[in-house]
Amino acid sequence: MSGKRIIKCPNCGVFNTNKEYCENCNALISHQKKREIKEAAVKQAQVDEAIHKLENPNLAERLKKHPFFLYKIIGWVLYSAIITVSAIGAGLAWFIAMVAAG
Repeated sequence: MSGKRIIKCPNCGVFNTNKEYCENCNALISHQKKREIKEAAVKQAQVDEAIHKLENPNLAERLKKHPFFLYKIIGWVLYSAIITVSAIGAGLAWFIAMVAAG
């Protein structure tokens, strides 16, 4: 195998040999390069989402860090309520799974 790749440009129809971009219209024709660009975009989206979560905490987290003590108390009560409801839901889901398993 000589490693020669002939790719037809989907835009203008010109055949290109061992090129990532079309010689005629400069369109991206390399499937490997397209895949690399898409993977980089997905990784960047994941990084952006993680940064957004760090910079924008939920209401309970913001209230827990508030300087006014009354808001701190409300934040801790709200946080405790969320944790309690989550624990009850997890226990209920476990119980239903055990009953369904027999």
